[in-house]
Amino acid sequence: MIYKRVALIGLGLIASSMFWAMRRGNLAGEVTGYARSAETRDTARRIGLCDRVCDSIAEAVDGADLVVLAVPVGVMGAVAAEVAQHLAPGATVTDVGSVKREVIDAVGPHLPEGVHFVPGHPVAGTEHSGPESGFATLFDNRWCLLTPVPGSDADAVARLRAVWERIGSNVEEMDPDHHDLVLAVTSHAPHLIAYTMVGVADDLRRVTDSEVIKYSAAGFRDFTRIAASDPTMWRDVFLNNKEATLEILGRFTEELFALQRAIRTGDGDHLHDYFTRTRAIRRGIIEAGQDTDAPNFGRGSGT
Repeated sequence: MIYKRVALIGLGLIASSMFWAMRRGNLAGEVTGYARSAETRDTARRIGLCDRVCDSIAEAVDGADLVVLAVPVGVMGAVAAEVAQHLAPGATVTDVGSVKREVIDAVGPHLPEGVHFVPGHPVAGTEHSGPESGFATLFDNRWCLLTPVPGSDADAVARLRAVWERIGSNVEEMDPDHHDLVLAVTSHAPHLIAYTMVGVADDLRRVTDSEVIKYSAAGFRDFTRIAASDPTMWRDVFLNNKEATLEILGRFTEELFALQRAIRTGDGDHLHDYFTRTRAIRRGIIEAGQDTDAPNFGRGSGT
């Protein structure tokens, strides 16, 4: 047991998976939970999510030595302001947002002296959301990035790192601004491109809805899986990581124009060389254990 009491504020995919993983590893004496929606709290109680589901932030946070902010990035500051009034001295506050600089700027000023702030981001997820979407193995062999702020307590960082490692994650510390650039490349821009491609298919009236659904090849199916992600969360991600995302989208546009030119002019050598280089990245992801090279990308039959 690393923490006596952990409070999960927000009970979606990440928080619910954290609970089941912490239970699996016996990492906390008690886990309390709070969600703003009464319906979500009722669902959490029904499925046994958290040892105690509370009807207020004050009740959930009371006496907790670790508080996890698992809410959309856009409301982190407001939630932190509410949480701050009830934090125990010496408690650690962390988050699971996929943007770090804006979260640090929004949350940090609300936290009182004697409370340790260690921002974090588990790089794991599915297209599903809500309290029933969580599962204990979500973080196994996935990365969790911690972005300590200046003055972060070394012991607080070490304890939080230990929790994520025992949950199953690989843990690395990273500068917050560099984190936001890395995630713009690996997650944020790809999500925006996926949303765009699915939107394009929806707009192509020469291709019927039934044809899009019936004849979707693997590439488009993967786009639709990504584009099914929680819209509130992703709206906030893009609004709070503008600079890095726009930088990567600008680069993407340049590459896209170059490929358009190669196709238009019949430059097969350029296309072949480009696809050869990008194929190597896929091999690197598989070798790092972050995906599988199983037939059909590991999908079961009929999926």
